[in-house]
Amino acid sequence: MGNSNSKLVFKQGIFKLSKPESIPADDPYWRGFWELPESTEDVFSLFSTVDVRRARDSSLPNIESLILALTSRLITLRHHRSFPDPEVAPDKHALNCIRVLTRILPFLYEADHLEIWEDTFFWAKRRRRTKGQKAKPEVLFDESQKEEEPQAEEEERFEEVRPLGEELVDTLIDLLFCIGFTLPYTERSRTRITYAIWAKGVGCNTSMSSSKELESNRIEVLRLLLTLSSKSLYMPAHILPTKGVKAVTYITTCPDKQLVLSLLCSQLNTALNYNPASWRVPYDHVVYKDPKQILVSYCLQSLLVLILYPIPEGSKGPPPKNYFRHFLGRLHRPQDFEFLADGMARMLNQPLQATSSYLPGSQKSLKWPSEMIMLFWETLQCNKRFRSFIIDTDRGHVFMTLILFYATEYRTDTSKQGVIRMCVFVLQTLSTEPNFGKLLNQGFESQDTLPVTIKLNDFRGTYADFLLIVRPQVGDPTNQADDKKSIHNLITSSKGKLDAIYPSLLATINNIAPYLEQVGSQASLKLLQLFASMSSPSFLLANETNYSLLQSLLESMNAMIEHQYSNNKTFVRGVFKSRKQFEALRTFTLESGQLEMERIKQRSKEAAEASHPPASPTRVSRNSSVDSIRSPLSARTPTLSNVPEEGGAFAIGDDDESEDEEQEILRTPSQSSPSAHNSRTASISSSTEEPLPTQLRGMSEKARGKMPAGQPSFSRQNSTTSLNNHAATISSPTSGFDPTAHWIDSWLPTLPLHTILTLLSSPSPPEELPPSLDPTPPRVHLFEWTSLSLGWYESLLWGFIFASEMVVQKGTVGVWNGTAVRLFKVETVAATGPSLMKPMGAVDAVGSRLVSGVASLGVGSRGGGEGREGTTRGMSVRDV
Repeated sequence: MGNSNSKLVFKQGIFKLSKPESIPADDPYWRGFWELPESTEDVFSLFSTVDVRRARDSSLPNIESLILALTSRLITLRHHRSFPDPEVAPDKHALNCIRVLTRILPFLYEADHLEIWEDTFFWAKRRRRTKGQKAKPEVLFDESQKEEEPQAEEEERFEEVRPLGEELVDTLIDLLFCIGFTLPYTERSRTRITYAIWAKGVGCNTSMSSSKELESNRIEVLRLLLTLSSKSLYMPAHILPTKGVKAVTYITTCPDKQLVLSLLCSQLNTALNYNPASWRVPYDHVVYKDPKQILVSYCLQSLLVLILYPIPEGSKGPPPKNYFRHFLGRLHRPQDFEFLADGMARMLNQPLQATSSYLPGSQKSLKWPSEMIMLFWETLQCNKRFRSFIIDTDRGHVFMTLILFYATEYRTDTSKQGVIRMCVFVLQTLSTEPNFGKLLNQGFESQDTLPVTIKLNDFRGTYADFLLIVRPQVGDPTNQADDKKSIHNLITSSKGKLDAIYPSLLATINNIAPYLEQVGSQASLKLLQLFASMSSPSFLLANETNYSLLQSLLESMNAMIEHQYSNNKTFVRGVFKSRKQFEALRTFTLESGQLEMERIKQRSKEAAEASHPPASPTRVSRNSSVDSIRSPLSARTPTLSNVPEEGGAFAIGDDDESEDEEQEILRTPSQSSPSAHNSRTASISSSTEEPLPTQLRGMSEKARGKMPAGQPSFSRQNSTTSLNNHAATISSPTSGFDPTAHWIDSWLPTLPLHTILTLLSSPSPPEELPPSLDPTPPRVHLFEWTSLSLGWYESLLWGFIFASEMVVQKGTVGVWNGTAVRLFKVETVAATGPSLMKPMGAVDAVGSRLVSGVASLGVGSRGGGEGREGTTRGMSVRDV
């Protein structure tokens, strides 16, 4: 649309589309939709959201005719022997058909009243007149015409053809491998459609030449495939896994091995071959948009949509197979694993390098680290050999550190809470391998190269120490001394929304505990602080499932003692210093717990009065106040908090805990206020809002061996029944919980205190493990996918996709902007101020001024419109 006249004609054609008069299918009017536009921006700017909705609501038959005309033209071009010939079968026509379909499909998906129509129009079988059978037989004699009804023969000359949606999907996939359109011409090319892998890597050892035009065409086709799959955005998360999306079901169940492998490897290799660390001019991302990043983003997102997709199970026969996920799980060559691991690590490392650049803001961080974490997690789950490769080649250290970085970096970003949850599950997935626990005993290296968000000053421990010092603080808000180097803010800033990941955090500790050696003083201190927090009455009485978290933590401590007693002397000494806390837990009662909570509440009140003394000249001392609250029962029964320890303050090695720090131990993860009711409500709401994968009780290796043959560790098929017969799940808390003495009696005797209490029966730590303690076989704590958790997982992925497309700039067009998304909540927020990722100091001000001057010259961009990104209001995806 090179001039204003052609734009005016196209706009007038759009207005005609919404008129009530039906436009014939053979009207030349339809040709304007693929002949007039010159770019994607033309289609999206001239064909506004108001125009699409007006045509949809006032003249649906015209929308039908438009879709049929576009798909028919696209299919004709794909089969044309001269495509993409600029004169006979121009690629411009194909691109414009793709662009218009991309524009209108989301507005058809969002309309609930069109759901039945959309399902019938795209996915029902159609009837088509058989070609070459229209002519009537010649009549030679009048006498031969008796009572024949040739009309009946006419009706029989129709044949059933495939649904329109299937033909459209097949055409688009073929166009991704079309010579001259998305693939370069070669001397060996014999057919126009060649399922050749785009880039070297998995399944291909040679590079294929490419060009900006070919990559741009791939972007257009992939964008429409994503749009066809985006029906997910317009249904609630809880019904998405069971209802599914027919376009994605059709693609993932394709039995053509060559097609599946070509598409899988092409997207995988394109994404992982991208090198963000290649030499670039500083601040180049402000001047122009790298089209290669757009292609990588679409490849990564469309690949994840396919391999994550849980195919809805039919009522009959075996469950269908997702062939993309299947073949990803069948990879086995070491060179393929090395390519995957190196590419993922390179992508995830880039934001770390961008934040530590000497020129703040000179390198723009990649927009898809969340998607890369998801791809890493998916590959770990569906390919056990890849999981072993990561650990056996010591790459587990690298990925563990990277995952911890992102969990820390996103702790204050409300739109990234889902990423934090995913990071925790990645760590649990790694921890299911025994060698991962053994790997953590190596000395921590490269401490000086870490970003400040996860660097621990003067740290000289192992990877296990690093993991325990940083990670348990997600569930233990006791260390407030150094917020920027801990994940304490992960809890305090999220207002309890991360309670749901505590079981996964503890399961990770449980999985690695039998293999940990020489756990240092700081890590031991963190574990025992976590015990003090989870054994406090305010935590145990907050809801009906918190005791299971304490049980899991005690099992971890038992495993460290039973399997590595002689190698964990520091931790054992810490247990002896906490003797009275463990002994008090054995005699815990409902009444003593409630009295303890009242005593803590009174102490907090007095501490507040001490900091703001009243006008009265008389002040009551803290000790007299505490003594006045105690009853005969509390005097008889040891309490669970502030137990006076032998030898003074609670300490391990050289780490001393002050009285104020002991008070912080009492503040449990579920507490948002001193009120037990308030803390209980926060825990319930978070669990209800986030149906994460269900935690399973630990399984021994013997029990895992009795599982059905071929049953993977992290099953997707039959997820609600796959592992329930082998282990009891940890249920979510319910609302309105009121603890009773009978309820306490139901779980208190089952707490695994025997090992620790037997050890504490000695006056001091013995040299060897007492003979009466037989080590329990290590138990692996898994999780399983349920229908609800898969809905959360898919909504997380589509949140990434939606967010990456929201900001309209060169390469992105805002496909789903302005539509009624129901999978998650979208909020408009003001532009954020300076941050670690976007600092704005004096140096940045000068740099921004220079960049603005260069951008105004129009170097590499059209008018420098991309510089507006930081000054306008934007949208963010919340609660995904």
